Amino acid sequence: MSVKLHTKVGSVALSSPIMTAAGTSGHGDELAGYGDLAELGAVVVKSLASFAWAGNAPPRVAAWGEHMVNAVGLAGPGVEAWRRDSLPALVERGATVIGSIWGRSVDEFAQAAAMMQGAPIVALEVNVSCPNLEDRESMFAHSARATAEVVGACRIAEVPLWVKLSPNTPELITIARAALDAGADALVLVNTVLGMVIDVERRRAALGNGGGGVSGHGIAPVALRAVYECRGAFASVPIVGVGGVRSAEDAVAMIMAGANAVQVGTASFADPRAPWKIQRGLGRWLQRHDAGSIDDIWGVAHG
Repeated sequence: MSVKLHTKVGSVALSSPIMTAAGTSGHGDELAGYGDLAELGAVVVKSLASFAWAGNAPPRVAAWGEHMVNAVGLAGPGVEAWRRDSLPALVERGATVIGSIWGRSVDEFAQAAAMMQGAPIVALEVNVSCPNLEDRESMFAHSARATAEVVGACRIAEVPLWVKLSPNTPELITIARAALDAGADALVLVNTVLGMVIDVERRRAALGNGGGGVSGHGIAPVALRAVYECRGAFASVPIVGVGGVRSAEDAVAMIMAGANAVQVGTASFADPRAPWKIQRGLGRWLQRHDAGSIDDIWGVAHG
């Protein structure tokens, strides 16, 4: 039987539910040597500020078994340079592009969103899982009020807003509701889990910034629960699942939990072809289980 992989995240139609995840496939067409970027549902670029940013002091990445702990610090060239130097290559390759922005204050988010106006992107991911300098360095995504303020400010971009939330809070549903009430078009669940690595020989933190974000297959249950709980709370809200996806079965689980689309992140570091392999594997899984599209399995875990 033929299988249709197309999906929609709100008003955004995608040829496939499989996307890259911000921060794991670069700012442009870095993965083009491993597969056709136009075949993926979308390419989500690394988060950008309205200004160039050097990021945190090295070391920035440490291993913990099969997992990665990173404190890269959102290093990037800024929106203007990205639009000039990296975005054209993605467009030329026929990729469906999702922009991604961050800021240290509401005003900085607004500036980055304004700079995205008119860019050939189908949606803008708003990464609120970063420090808020206006609130003693806490994360925007740990505060319903701060998250709502950022979302409201970013509406100036005039494209669908996908808000990427943190799993490191017991108030996820409340914060997600605040984002939606402020105008978010979709939820992206979730960002990394807070953690750190100690270099026992040097007797100090392995990362220059001390702690960082844990990613890899082990956080998949965390992401799945976030997707499942938010789907239960918001029956029709578009949700993108991300976190620990490294196989077609992981993507299937995300869709069954209620995700409309799935992002592949850290798996791409071990195998840059991972997004394409997972996409093909998803099609084969659906065929084996007599499912004609992801609609046949969407949200079924809710009974």
